[in-house]
Amino acid sequence: MSFTETFAAGFASYGERPCIEFEGRWHSGAEVTGYAAAVDAALREAGVDAHAPIGLVVRNRLPHAAAIAGSLAGGRWVSMIYSFQSPEAIAREVERVRPAGVVADAQDWTEPVIAAAARCGVGGVAISAEGPRMVAVRRGAPGPVPASAGLSILTSGTTGPPKRQAIGEAVLERTVFSVTGGLFASPDDPPELAYWPFGGIGVCQLIAGFATGKRLVLLERFSVDDWVRVVRTHKIPRAGVQPAVVRMLLDADVPAEALTSLQFLTSASGPLDPETRDEFEQRYRIPIRLAYGATEFAGSVCAWTPGMVEEFGDSKRDSVGRPLPDTQVRIVDPVTGAEVPTGEQGVLEARIAVLSPDWIRTTDIASVDGDGFVTLHGRADGAIIRGGFKILPETVRRVLLTHPGVRDACVVGVPDDRLGQVPFAAVEPARRQPVPGSEELREWVRATLPVHHVPVAVVTVDELPRTPSLKVRLPDVAALYDAVRANRK
Repeated sequence: MSFTETFAAGFASYGERPCIEFEGRWHSGAEVTGYAAAVDAALREAGVDAHAPIGLVVRNRLPHAAAIAGSLAGGRWVSMIYSFQSPEAIAREVERVRPAGVVADAQDWTEPVIAAAARCGVGGVAISAEGPRMVAVRRGAPGPVPASAGLSILTSGTTGPPKRQAIGEAVLERTVFSVTGGLFASPDDPPELAYWPFGGIGVCQLIAGFATGKRLVLLERFSVDDWVRVVRTHKIPRAGVQPAVVRMLLDADVPAEALTSLQFLTSASGPLDPETRDEFEQRYRIPIRLAYGATEFAGSVCAWTPGMVEEFGDSKRDSVGRPLPDTQVRIVDPVTGAEVPTGEQGVLEARIAVLSPDWIRTTDIASVDGDGFVTLHGRADGAIIRGGFKILPETVRRVLLTHPGVRDACVVGVPDDRLGQVPFAAVEPARRQPVPGSEELREWVRATLPVHHVPVAVVTVDELPRTPSLKVRLPDVAALYDAVRANRK
């Protein structure tokens, strides 16, 4: 069978069994597939053909999960449009994507979005807990229909506007394998906890869950209280978290007895500083394993297996594991493209046949040891060249994090007329500690690293600006330097 047929069978397999818990209530498979069928009927009423592509202004809500799954099972292509932006920005995305139809939460059908749908002549459907309803009729001429079902997902937008990544049927099949290892769920298995934004890589967990018959507990957004409630109530054995979540759990002083079901956590989507990892593991006796995936690969690139943990767990603790069976990786010199010797740092490239026969270059600096384990060292695209000296922001960040008054930190390059670029840092102050000043933190870095690593300034903010996937938004951090520069004039 094709992936679409396999996925449709998995989506339909729940029947009256629980499928998704949302806002404290379990919804049966029949309810979820019924809602998906109603969305499809509303799209047809709006003049959108059965296999015509749609745009989804996506939120982590039950109707949206049903719309995604039903569209894929029915052979549609779905392009994600982030909802956490202004109505005008959503309208611009509708005009840029130009799908045959647009599905959006009732609250997102604002005047700018309605006007954009009218200009594009697309059909429109509003979704809510009460059910879907048509809001606009398709007026444009029929456009090309994709050859298969699939998704266009978005990057998190940490370094600039989010980019789109197309995931066709073959890649979706690989995505499910990378998340599940090819294992189907048993009705007695604990549910999966899903809270990563569906507009990006978080949708992979949703697709894998439906494809393998897994029950899901869906949170619209992360909060410590909700996350802990789900773990405690459903005895979740393992979960994927962003590094920021680890820090938030520690700061909330979550009682250890609330997390006793957890066998381990997997940290992905960014670097987890060693001090935070050590503090969490020592307090809760729950190991944290590092993993590596990316939107452009529609899932995992490297991971740990139980056998690897048993043999190498302690000695390779800082590694993200080995490449998946269908994945090749190599480390190359960023300038010449030549492969570097084992153990040396360079830019990571990966080749996954189902994606492309070519090597795909990432923006991550990594190394591979003699046992094939990959270790990440920072981002190549964030490197700061200060008067000819190369600085990796993560190197400076790790030193700032060792200061007792710093909870989290971000380091970015900002323009300098004389040196080209200089490092600038923003920090969140630690709880119940004196707030350190800029000069104190600059001296802290100077005591550990060569002088060219010292930030030109350090500002303290209540919270670092983050995307909905809890990654720090680098352009917003760089914009904080404008106020520093203005005060110096």
